[in-house]
Amino acid sequence: MTIDTLKRFLTFSFFCLAQALFFNRIQLFNCAMPLVYVYFALMFPRNHSKWSSLLWCFAMGLTIDMFTNTPGVASFSLTLIGAIQPYLLELFIPRDAEEDMKASASVIGWGKFTTYATIIVLLYCLTFFSIEAFNFYNWQHWLQSIGGSAVLTLILILSLESIRK
Repeated sequence: MTIDTLKRFLTFSFFCLAQALFFNRIQLFNCAMPLVYVYFALMFPRNHSKWSSLLWCFAMGLTIDMFTNTPGVASFSLTLIGAIQPYLLELFIPRDAEEDMKASASVIGWGKFTTYATIIVLLYCLTFFSIEAFNFYNWQHWLQSIGGSAVLTLILILSLESIRK
């Protein structure tokens, strides 16, 4: 087991426990819930293999599904993010960047990182709440859930990014 795999496993465990024990209990205005584990999918480096990031994202989603009783919703949504993340990351980094570069605000800048994180979080929340609702009968609550959770998640991700080395 390499050091990188061990660090990734510890990060995986931290986000799973934080979401299950703390963030799942927070629900603002009965619609906004922080989904901070999406940050795990944002942290994959540029040269990380696509199949490995898909497996890690699927495992994270499956673990979150077990803790939150949302069968398959988080695993599908996070696997989709894991499939899109490498291609989206290429849009925000310079072409001559290092092969093992990680997406962080200190490397690509706060503006680009915020845009990158916003796209990922909005796509995740849109997928997650669309599958969870499975109909658009109460579309106002659906939009409030997507918007509120995306804003709350983005604030937490940017806060974590500001304290990350």
